[in-house]
Amino acid sequence: MIVDLVKEFTFEAAHRLPNVPPDHKCARLHGHSFRCEIAVRGEVDPKTGWFIDYAEISDAFEPLRQRLDHNYLNEIEGLDNATSENVARWVWERLEGRLPGLHRVTIRETCAARCDYFGG
Repeated sequence: MIVDLVKEFTFEAAHRLPNVPPDHKCARLHGHSFRCEIAVRGEVDPKTGWFIDYAEISDAFEPLRQRLDHNYLNEIEGLDNATSENVARWVWERLEGRLPGLHRVTIRETCAARCDYFGG
């Protein structure tokens, strides 16, 4: 049996988009209550009845959450253009190889806008 396990996290952060026209609202410094979903995919172990413990997802993401939370994202190495797409890729690159079965990273800036990143 193959399953997707998803764990959701939140962080508060500010950013601006330096590559949009100067009159674009996102060119100005602003903040979001970001939500990040980490999804892993794998086969359920018949003995344990699970693929991995949700705590493994939390443990892998926590150092990244601490780096992002209540910070100015554009000042973090690799996030000088802190779009949702780039934040999702940044998270993926730091989890890849550390989290078995990493399948998707989703970044939500608002309740109506999200980016799903599948690596590569």
